[in-house]
Amino acid sequence: MQLGRLRFLGFVEGISFLLILFVTMPLKYYYDQPGPNKVIGMLHGILFISYCYLVIVVGREKGWSWKVIGLSLLASIIPFGTFWADWKYFRA
Repeated sequence: MQLGRLRFLGFVEGISFLLILFVTMPLKYYYDQPGPNKVIGMLHGILFISYCYLVIVVGREKGWSWKVIGLSLLASIIPFGTFWADWKYFRA
């Protein structure tokens, strides 16, 4: 159950990160529209913290090594990283 939540949260967090990088940041810096970046940025921050927390909870629950937990956490700061973590570690 928790693993399914982690997979969903990782997907949504990854999408929010890509939205920031490729949509809201260009709007902010090229078109002087900071509003979308504030909204998506706040949402992404909540998703990021939730993802990190859930990686640790699920990792301890499933008995993952600290290396797997660490790489899953690291994936959250790399574009497309959460999709890779899902493919590599989160599949049931």
